[in-house]
Amino acid sequence: MVADKNKTSEVSEMPVEEKLRILYELQQIDSKIDQIKTLRGELPLEVQDLEDEIAGLETRIENLKADVDSLNEQVAEKKIEIKNAQGLIAKYEEQQKNVRNNREYDSLSKEIEFQTLEIELCEKRIKEFTQQVKDKKELIEQAETLHGERSGDLQGKKAELDSIIQDTQKEEDELARKSEAYQELIEPRLLTAYKRIRGNAQNGLAVVTVRRDACGGCFNKIPPQRQLDIKVRRKVIVCEYCGRILVDDAFSEESED
Repeated sequence: MVADKNKTSEVSEMPVEEKLRILYELQQIDSKIDQIKTLRGELPLEVQDLEDEIAGLETRIENLKADVDSLNEQVAEKKIEIKNAQGLIAKYEEQQKNVRNNREYDSLSKEIEFQTLEIELCEKRIKEFTQQVKDKKELIEQAETLHGERSGDLQGKKAELDSIIQDTQKEEDELARKSEAYQELIEPRLLTAYKRIRGNAQNGLAVVTVRRDACGGCFNKIPPQRQLDIKVRRKVIVCEYCGRILVDDAFSEESED
């Protein structure tokens, strides 16, 4: 705990010029990491979209197959109902041979008629369920075909992305370690401001140089007196238009050296 406080104190007491230099170097490192990520382009998003689509297709196929199983069960149930109705019809027809009067005969005839209608209704339902099974199987086939196509696309995109990552991962890891090391040299308040500006900037630039009397981020003109304050490197100055941290262009020349 004491060591952390001492380290924070040392960072806070660091000359402003050194703070600006470290911020500028950190920006260069983070910009290189951004370039590597840009090289990957939209591939990570495309891979994610394909994975989501494939997962959706798999869920759809599972649901359709469950529907087919349910419909087949209903067909089986209707066939059992038909068999039971046929058994009752045979029973009633046999009973008609031994009736004692027309009233009993008519009652049995109505029962036979009712069971006959039940059979017709079951056959109608079986026909409907069978058609639904056919339709859903066609949808399953279409979904499985699309699933195969998308899986092939995903495999290709992943291979392409993996190739790019493999080529750049070592460099990115090294840059990430450097970025962390530089961040430890920056006081928390200033580092928080740097990260906030980077997050709000479309190009990720939080620290920019003054070139041709203008801000290197938004390209608005910087007044001469403000340019002089930037060159003497005695305080952290931000662009009044875009909020980026401004540093002397000589930093870029020193960095190249």
